[in-house]
Amino acid sequence: MRDKTMTADQVVARLESGMTLGIGGWGSRRKPMALVRALLRTAINDLTVVSYGGPDVGMLAAAGRIRRLVAAFTTLDTIPLEPHYRAAREGGAFELVEVDEAMFMWGLHAAANRLPFLPVRAGVGSDVMRVNPDLRTVTSPYGTEWPFTGGDESEEGTAAPGPREEFVAMPALRMDAALVHVNRADRLGNGQYLGPDPYFDDLFCEAADTAYVSCERIVDTAELTKEAAPQTLLVGRHTVTGVVEAPNGAHFTSCAPDHDRDEPFQKHYATTVWPAFAEQFLSGDEQAYQSAVRSWHRERS
Repeated sequence: MRDKTMTADQVVARLESGMTLGIGGWGSRRKPMALVRALLRTAINDLTVVSYGGPDVGMLAAAGRIRRLVAAFTTLDTIPLEPHYRAAREGGAFELVEVDEAMFMWGLHAAANRLPFLPVRAGVGSDVMRVNPDLRTVTSPYGTEWPFTGGDESEEGTAAPGPREEFVAMPALRMDAALVHVNRADRLGNGQYLGPDPYFDDLFCEAADTAYVSCERIVDTAELTKEAAPQTLLVGRHTVTGVVEAPNGAHFTSCAPDHDRDEPFQKHYATTVWPAFAEQFLSGDEQAYQSAVRSWHRERS
């Protein structure tokens, strides 16, 4: 079986301007930030980004790399609205497609199953349809009774069709590439989460043409189930193109149980104008970033 290990720079070398890029994690939790920082060191732009957004979206938006964003929200969790995302959005820097969280998930499911759309109740009767006028609805071909052709009996004794329910037809969120971060992975591309929530990283990988997994630590395949249940094997190697070992690679977002969110640093990020933050922390490689963060914490103590 093939060794899929790469560096972060090798991953972003495979990305191109104009791509549709999915980014896993949720808000300010288990985001593949080392890969995002590597992306920011390139000239890649004009991206369509698909994300349950956090600082990944905030940084890419502030740097002017996003043309179109598909998201259910963009938050830092303890800071409800990502401030750099907000500034870029208010400045009209990119197009926004905002959908309900469940609609977003169903879009990932549709793409993972190579379907053009999936019907979903979420969004029906809401402003989601108003702000997304291109969304369409579909009507169920079935009634509400079993079997599929059933319904209430008419006076003549024939089956009368039951009511037909209307759904939002959520389009597939198909992506050129996906970036996700997990706790452990092996060299073959199997990825494991050890925290309280898988989020939707497996769907991001399945919905993309290529998928790149960063992890806190690469281990032998046998170790993946040595101390954790098989259900924690979230990402299958058949969906993964490359694996990057990136200790603390989710910083400053959380990656439980390996590390919590770096709340003081997140606050610093949120309250610092983007050019100053980028110059202080993103002007070098990942090693320089981690060193700058440690220096920042020492200065505060």
